[in-house]
Amino acid sequence: MSPRLDASPTPTATSTPPPAQLDPNPIIAGLPEIPPYDEIGAVDARALSKTLFERLESLEEGTYEYSYVRNTLVELNLALVKFAASRFRSRSEPMEDIIQVGTIGLIKAIDRFELSRGVEFPTFAMPTIVGEIKRFFRDTSWSVRVPRRLQELRLDLAKAGDELAQQLDRAPTVAELAERLKISRDEVVEGMAASNAYTASSLDAQPEEDDSEGALADRIGYEDHGLEGIEYVESLKPLIAELPHRDRQILSLRFVANMTQSEIGDELGISQMHVSRLLSRTLVRLRKGLTVEE
Repeated sequence: MSPRLDASPTPTATSTPPPAQLDPNPIIAGLPEIPPYDEIGAVDARALSKTLFERLESLEEGTYEYSYVRNTLVELNLALVKFAASRFRSRSEPMEDIIQVGTIGLIKAIDRFELSRGVEFPTFAMPTIVGEIKRFFRDTSWSVRVPRRLQELRLDLAKAGDELAQQLDRAPTVAELAERLKISRDEVVEGMAASNAYTASSLDAQPEEDDSEGALADRIGYEDHGLEGIEYVESLKPLIAELPHRDRQILSLRFVANMTQSEIGDELGISQMHVSRLLSRTLVRLRKGLTVEE
């Protein structure tokens, strides 16, 4: 008897369903479909974030599912970081670096957020994001590293200075700043000095006030070794004036006319050896005179 064509094979205990029947991602199956992030509006992002936070609380930290939901929350709320970073657009740091730092603040906010608090996530996250960006500027934007106390004092002085300048219609004095902040004058001066370390100009930068001038490096002084020679010459003048005529003549022929000892001997009618002894004696006398003056 031939087998029936419509009979189905009996599955065995070890058989597995075909790949098409397996859920390729068990996380997506329980979540609403998420469109491309750049197409999600603020209201939709807030609603999706709430759903994701509910799922995040039920997942175990360190698992693949937890990382997936957490990373989706980061991507979904990057607009908060970009909005916070736009407040610091005038700073000298690249906007990419500011956004990167703000993203760290966003991740910290996601890890700390709890739905039970009844607060919207953007309201909770913005202070953390902005605080992280401000901490980045406070810790890394100084040209010269100064203590945290002076960094904070600089901010207080800047705020107090702006307020007093509006009230007085002029720049406030050190005493006025000290009275406003309830600190000593020495602390105000120290804070002002620390402010000079916040920014530094490049030596190759052109001055803004006069483009005709060269770079800053071209106007910086250098050590002139000739100044030391001038000092010695001025100190030697009275000592040389006290020398006998022949000793002064030998010095002039040797160091001004640049003559050799033999040529000096021929000029004065004495031996080269005698010239050498006279010259050595004169130089020793001058050295001792300079040592006494120093």
